[in-house]
Amino acid sequence: MKPSKVPEYLKKVIQSRFELEFKRNKVRLPVFQQENMGQSELSKFILENKLSFAEVVVLFLALIPHIDPGFFGPLISAYLPNGGDFPEFGGIKGKNHRGILPTGETALYILAGKDLKKRVEVAGVFEDEHLFARKSVLYLEPTNHDEPKMSGRILLDEEYVDLFISGKISKPGMSSDFPAQRITTELEWNDLVLQEKTMSEIKEIETWLKYNDTLLNAWGMKGKIKPGFRVLFHGPPGTGKTMTACLLAKYTNRDVYRIDLSMVVSKYIGETEKNLSKLFDKAANKDWILFFDEADAIFGKRTNVRDAHDKYANQEVSYLLQRIESHSGLVILASNLKSNIDSSFTRRFNSMVEFENPGVPERRTLWENYLPEHVKLDKKIVLKDVAQKYDLTGANIVNVIHYAGLKTLENKSTTISQTDLMAGIQKEYQKEGKMIRMD
Repeated sequence: MKPSKVPEYLKKVIQSRFELEFKRNKVRLPVFQQENMGQSELSKFILENKLSFAEVVVLFLALIPHIDPGFFGPLISAYLPNGGDFPEFGGIKGKNHRGILPTGETALYILAGKDLKKRVEVAGVFEDEHLFARKSVLYLEPTNHDEPKMSGRILLDEEYVDLFISGKISKPGMSSDFPAQRITTELEWNDLVLQEKTMSEIKEIETWLKYNDTLLNAWGMKGKIKPGFRVLFHGPPGTGKTMTACLLAKYTNRDVYRIDLSMVVSKYIGETEKNLSKLFDKAANKDWILFFDEADAIFGKRTNVRDAHDKYANQEVSYLLQRIESHSGLVILASNLKSNIDSSFTRRFNSMVEFENPGVPERRTLWENYLPEHVKLDKKIVLKDVAQKYDLTGANIVNVIHYAGLKTLENKSTTISQTDLMAGIQKEYQKEGKMIRMD
C-alpha cells in the first residue's frame, strides 16, 4: 500500500464507525486486505510485523496528519453539519497545525466505539510491551497528570514518517531532543596506526558488531547474555580513539553518533536524566554506535554525599548505569585517563582498550602514511630520525603536516623544507607545554 492510499482506507473505516454510532446502521468496519499491497516501505512494515487490523488503523492515524492535514474536518462535518462538541472522537488542535490531530481517544472511538471491553483491548497498542513502543514507532504524547492518558496525541517517530512517505530514513540532526552528531571518516583501517595489542582488542569489537545477532538469535543465547556491548577507550588525546569509532562504524555499515555532553549535562535537577532518556530512546533498536567523548564529565567518580547536589549527581551516574546496561547496541566511552572513570562503570565494561602514545615504529609509519605522495621532502629531513627524536601523537603529526603544507604552498614550492617542518613540530610541543630539542 502506498501512503497515498492511506486516506482512502482510513476514510472508509471512520465512516463505518459513524454509521454505527450516528445512524445505527448495522455495518462492519472494513477488513484490511494484505494481498496486493505493493512494495512500499509502509507495506513492507505492515507485512513483516504482521500487524492486525487495529494496529494498522492506529498506524494510519499517526501517519495521516503528515499526508492530509485537513483529513478529519470534512468527515466530522458530514455527520455533525451544525457543528457542536464531539468529545468521544478525541483529537486536539496543534500550535501551528490547523487541522485535527488524532489522540488515543480517537483510536479508541474508531476501533471500539463505546464498547468498554474492546476499548481496553485497543489501548494495549500503546503499552510499553507492544511492538510500536519496543521499536520506537509511535507513542502517546504524555499528558498533564489531571488529564486522561488517552487524550495524548498519537505521535509517529520522525524516522518512520520519512521512511513511509519518502521511502528512506533521513539522518537525525543535532538538537535539544537529540544531543548527538553523526561523525564519519574517509580514512581506512590501514591509516589507523596502533600498537598490536590495541588493534587486536579493536578487532574483537568488530567481531561483536558482525556476529552478535547470530549468537543471540541463531544460537539461542538471547536472554542468557546481556544486550549490547560496553567499551572504554582510554589514553592520551590524539591517539586514535575517535577515528577508531568511525572506522568500526564504516566497516560494519553503521552510523556513529558522538554525544555532545555540554547539551546533556544540566545543573537543574532531573534534566540530565531527561536528556539522556531522550538520547537512548532515540537510539533504541537502531544499529548505531554511541560515542561519549571526554566521558569523564558525566561518567566520573561518584562523590561522598555532602549536600543535595552530590546526591543528585550520584543519581545521574546510577541512571546512566541502568540505561547503558539495558541498551542493545555498542556504547563507547572515551577518556584521557582510565582512573577518572567511576569503578562501578569499569566493572560493567565488556572491553577496556588502552590507546598508548605511538612508539618510534608507529610514529615513522604515521609520518609515511600522512605525508602527501606528490610532495617532496627537503633532503635534510630523515623521517627515521624525526620519528626517533620527537614524541608526537597521530593528531600532532597531522597538525605538523598541515602547517608545513600550507607554508610550502605559500612559498609556491613543492618541497617541504626542514625549517617549516621543525616550526610545525615546535608549535605542537608548545601547545602541550613541552620543550623541544632543535639539534
